[in-house]
Amino acid sequence: MDTPAELRYSSDHEWIRVEESKVRVGITDFAQDNLGDVVFVQIPEVGAVVKSGDSFSEVESTKSVSDIYAPVDGTVVEVNELLESQPELLNSDPYGDGWICVIEISDPTQVDGLLDAAGYQALTGD
Repeated sequence: MDTPAELRYSSDHEWIRVEESKVRVGITDFAQDNLGDVVFVQIPEVGAVVKSGDSFSEVESTKSVSDIYAPVDGTVVEVNELLESQPELLNSDPYGDGWICVIEISDPTQVDGLLDAAGYQALTGD
């Protein structure tokens, strides 16, 4: 599985890329592989206030429906509208075009509590 070193990871299999005071959020390669073929993504609303650990999105695959959890507290400021017509981007490009949303983070210290690549690989057994 691909686990880019520059990202941070949640134990719920989300990744974040820090972009100044914001974080771009998606699901990991491990998560998309376990989900199977993604057929629908419920993207959050711009302006939604999210709390770390709370569900803010949903992904439906040929195998199951899974919640996506906010890795940090903040406000959704951008969403990936491509996922509405191309949900398979979560499978084909989870760390690129398959991102879900951008969150304006309310407490930047929360990033420090997330896993680095080595910690996430230890969690998943990769």
